[in-house]
This record gives sequence, C-alpha cells and structure tokens, in this order.
Amino acid sequence: MSQTTGIVRRVLARLSLNKRAATPAGKKAASTNDLLFSGGRRRFVKQLGILVVGLSTLKARVTEAAYKLINNVRLWRSPDKTRLVFDVSDAVEHNKFHLSNPGRLVIDVNGVRLSGSFSGLQLKDTPIEKIRHGTRNQSDLRIVLDLSAKVSSKSFLLKPNATYGHRLVVDLFDEQGTKPKPVVKPTGHRDIVVAIDAGHGGEDPGAIAYGGGYEKQVTLAIAKELATLLSQEKGFRPVLVRTGDYYIDLRRRTRIARDNKADLFISIHADGFKDRRAKGASVFALSRRGATSETARWLAQKENASDQIGGEGGISLGDKDDVLAGVLLDLSMTSTLSSSLEVGNKVLANMGGINRLHKKQVEQAGFVVLKSPDIPSILVETGFITNPEEARKLKNRNHQKAMAKAIFNGVKSWFYQKPPPDTLIAKWKQDGTLNTRPSRYVIKPGDTLSEIADQFDISMNALKRANRLSSTNKIRVGQVLQIPD
Repeated sequence: MSQTTGIVRRVLARLSLNKRAATPAGKKAASTNDLLFSGGRRRFVKQLGILVVGLSTLKARVTEAAYKLINNVRLWRSPDKTRLVFDVSDAVEHNKFHLSNPGRLVIDVNGVRLSGSFSGLQLKDTPIEKIRHGTRNQSDLRIVLDLSAKVSSKSFLLKPNATYGHRLVVDLFDEQGTKPKPVVKPTGHRDIVVAIDAGHGGEDPGAIAYGGGYEKQVTLAIAKELATLLSQEKGFRPVLVRTGDYYIDLRRRTRIARDNKADLFISIHADGFKDRRAKGASVFALSRRGATSETARWLAQKENASDQIGGEGGISLGDKDDVLAGVLLDLSMTSTLSSSLEVGNKVLANMGGINRLHKKQVEQAGFVVLKSPDIPSILVETGFITNPEEARKLKNRNHQKAMAKAIFNGVKSWFYQKPPPDTLIAKWKQDGTLNTRPSRYVIKPGDTLSEIADQFDISMNALKRANRLSSTNKIRVGQVLQIPD
C-alpha cells in the first residue's frame, strides 16, 4: 500500500511542478482539477497513464509473490512404476484423485503457479499419454495426467536436503496381473544366485564426481559388467537389482534379492567424502555394534540418507515367542555376518590388485542395505569419486571392467570353497569334477598374481616359488604359470 501511495504522490508532485514552471510570474497556479480543462490535460493524461501502469505492475508483483512456484519437473521410469518429481519453492498442500472413462489422475496443488511447462518430459514407455494443467479457484494449480493404462498412485512431500529443495513426489504403480505365477519345482541342482545392487539411481544421483558426472552412473556400469561375467560362468546366475536410471528404496533392494532367493547380495558404490584427499577401495559388512572407523560411520550415514533423497521381509519369526525369535534371529545374523566377512575379504584381496585400498581389512558399519539376516551381504566402495585421480579412473570403461572382474574373482573363489549344498558347484565339488586347482594357468589380460593366487586358494609366495618369479611380481599376457598342489 505504501508503494502505491508513493507512486500517486510522485505523479501529483510532477504535475504540480510542471504547472508552476509553466505559470507566468504573479499568476496563481491552477489546481489539479483545472488541468483537466486546460492545456495541461494531455500532460495529466500521460502522467495518469504512468500511474496506471505502475499500479498494474505492482499488483502483478504482489500477486506473484503470494504464490509458491513449481520450478522444475522430472520423470523417472522403473520396471514397476513411474515417478514424477515436482521441485517446489516451499512446502505445499495438495490433493489427488482418480477419474475413469477415460482414465485420469488429477492433482490439485494449493496456492501454486507453474514456472515453465511439461513439454520436455519423455512420456514414452510410461502410462501417461499427456499432461495438462490449468488454474483452479483462481489460486490453485490443477494438473491432469491422461492415462493409457490402469495405475494406482501414491504422493508425498520431501523436505530439502543437500541435493534438492522441497519436492512433491507422485508415484504411479503399474497394475499387477492377478493371475498367480506358477510354482516351478526345482529339478536337480541349481545355480548360485548373486544379487547385484547398483547404488543410488534416478532422483538420487549419489556423490558428484570430481570433474563432472554422478556416482549412480558409475555403479550401474560396474554392476552390469559384473552381471555379464557371472552370466558367462557356469553355475552362477546374476540378478540386477537396478537395471536403469531409477531409484529403489533401501529396504526394497534387499526384498528383491530375497524374492530371487539370492545366495549373496553385493551393493556397489563409488562414494564421495568431504575431504578430496580420501582415496582407495573398501569393502563393508554389517556392524552389529558400530562402525569400525570414522569414514565407515560417515559413509553409512550418507548411504542410509538416500531414502530421504529418493523418497521412501526377512526370516519369518511371527509364529515364535519373543525369546525363541530373538535366539533364531541372533544365530542367523551371526552366521550371515561371518559369511559376509569371508566373501568380503576375498573381494578386497582381488580389488587390491588393481586399486589402492582405503583399509586392508573388511570394515563394518550400519548400512541399512546390508541388514538382511538371511543373506550374506557386502557393500563395495570401488573408490572415492570425489578424489581427482580416482574419479578419472572410475569413469573409464576399462577400469570399470577391471573392477568388475576383481569383484567376480573374489565371489567365485569364495563360492568354490563354500558352495551352498543344493547347487551345481557343490555337486561338482563333491564328485571331483570341479577343477578349482589346475596344474597350469595361462595369463589373461587384466590378471594379477594376487587374483590368481586367491582364485586357486594358494599363497602368493607359493605361486612365486613354483614359477621362480622375482619380487617385482611382473607377469605378461600369454605367460604360463605352474599351479602348485
């Protein structure tokens, strides 16, 4: 109001000043009303026009300031749902409801204006045919999603974090078929199932790489390389928890592993740290008491916060009394944790052949994604993506393949020693057809002495003595090594 009064005063003062300047000496100046019927009328109309424009601009500014804004919209597609994320300037209230014939989802957001449009969203392979919007009740924004398939929906608000500000999230879940899946009875011995979880994804980019890029891109690339290696190895079957650029909440990642009856869960990361000097690969298992280092504690807190960025069963104990349930869960966790540490050490030893290690032993921390009491689980930090040197390597395809191979060799070595009893590997080991230690081995590209020694469960010194190798550990592609008994 004070701004409006100021504009009026300035216009009247200008009119008065112009009139005094045009009045001959000794004559009384006419009033403002007189100007309407005098030669100053044109000047008055001009100044009045300035006043009207000023008031209109002021009104528009005040009206705009009263509204919150949707500044950006993102869309992510995953195998079972579509996620829409609206970046809003502040916390908002909203309501949604479904309409049929044709199918639509209507979202009303109170006191909001859209800054931009929805035209850039890629709607292909989603149940959304078109997005429309308009003003409702002269103050609210109505968003209408025209749907091509039946979906259920969920919406919620997310508070600001280190990556984003306020967000309104709308999830559209694909309609699941009601026809029950046929139960396939196992015939003979089965493959070992390894669930590979590429960390982060979609709305959660993970750490930002030095020089550009995101952790989610590196983890998916390494996960896919590891899956390729496992699929080519007889007796193993990989399951990719995340196959594309979309987010899965932490608890659901372990549920996917359990649904696929996984024998091992591997979560792959390339995390960042507040100090760019931090470097080196690491392997983590679950800690039941606390983190083994300050870095482990910091990383666990950071990874567990992913659900705040991205938005979001186990052993059946429901029929047991509290004491028995506690004992069974404790026994399961103890056995699972022991296996996690064993396979973690195998993977860590192989990773040490291609990358500097942050710690030379498996670390332990309270990662949510590792809290599966019935599946051995490890989290592999392939390096610090915030470190200039390691960021360059982690974004390199050849290094990603080498890292995947190191993880693969560690996993294979552990399962060859301790295969689940109902698997093909266990059968081959029992009848002697599993050749875990041949008499000779031909060096392949990317091989290291430590990997070969670990693969055949022999010491580095024994391998070097059998082949009269020097302390430099130099080997060449095509070289034939004797594998000692």
